[in-house]
Amino acid sequence: MQPSTKTFSGTLPRLADALDRADAVVVGAGAGLSTSAGFVYDGPRFHRHFGDFEAKYGFHDMYSGGFYPYDSLEEHWAYWSRYIWVNRYQDPPRPVYRDLLELVGKKDYFVLTTNVDHCFQKAGFEKSRLFYTQGDYGLFQCSRPCHQKTYDNEEAVRRMVAEQQDMRIPTELVPRCPVCGRPMAMNLRVDGTFVQDEGWYAAAERYEDFLRRHRGLRMLFLELGVGGNTPSIIKYPFWRMTLEDRRATYACINRAEAYAPGELGDRALCIRGDIGEVLAQLGAAGRA
Repeated sequence: MQPSTKTFSGTLPRLADALDRADAVVVGAGAGLSTSAGFVYDGPRFHRHFGDFEAKYGFHDMYSGGFYPYDSLEEHWAYWSRYIWVNRYQDPPRPVYRDLLELVGKKDYFVLTTNVDHCFQKAGFEKSRLFYTQGDYGLFQCSRPCHQKTYDNEEAVRRMVAEQQDMRIPTELVPRCPVCGRPMAMNLRVDGTFVQDEGWYAAAERYEDFLRRHRGLRMLFLELGVGGNTPSIIKYPFWRMTLEDRRATYACINRAEAYAPGELGDRALCIRGDIGEVLAQLGAAGRA
C-alpha cells in the first residue's frame, strides 16, 4: 500500500491538475465527507438535540441511540423523528458540499455515496447524477417488507417532532405500512429487509451507464471520507477501475484512512487531512 501524505501542500497541485485535465469525475463519498461538513453524531451537537435521551437512556451519541431497544414505538419514533429532522432536513453547518460542487459541477460527473443524509441534493447536485446505495433518511419502507416501495417521510417526521412530549409521540402518529399495516421502518441498509425500489435501480443503471460511456477517457476517481466498513462499494471498485484504465487517476482524501495499492503508482494521490480544508484550498487555487 501507498501511505498518505502527512501534509498535502505538495500533492494538492497534482490533484488540481488531475481535476482540470479529467474528462469525467466519479465522486465516491463516505461518512467522512458529512463529518467534515459538520454533521457529527456526538459531542455538543448530540447534547443539544438529544440531551434528554442521553439523561434517560445513558447513550452518548446518535448512532447508539438509533439502535437502542426502546420500550415502545412511541419512544422509538420520538427519537428517530428528531434524528431524521436534524440529519436529513437541516443543512450541514459548513459549506463542504457546495465547495465540492464548485469543483466538479462544470465537469461531467457522477456521485456514488453510502451517505443517507441528502446533503448532495441540498447543495445543488443534480439528482440524476447521484446514486445513494445505502438508502435515505427521508424515506420510509414497510418493516417486513411486504412490498418493494418507499415513501417520502418529511411531513410525517415534521409532525412527530412537533407533537412529541416526554420523548414519546402520539400513538396515532406511529407510521404504518399502507399495505399490510405493520410499522414502517427507515429505508436504510442495515439488514436483509432493505428495499431497493424503482428509483434505486434506475440510479444504479445510470451509474453503470456513466462508467461505460467514459471508459478509456481521462477519469478521476475522487474518494472522499470513505472508511473501512464497506470498502467493496466504493474503495475497492475505484482501485480496480483505476488499475485497469491507464488514463485514470485515483485520489483519496481522508482524515485518517488515505492509502492506495502500490500498483497504482503515481496515478494514486492520497491526502490525509480534513476534506473541507482540502476542497477549499483546491477552490482557491482554481480561482487564483
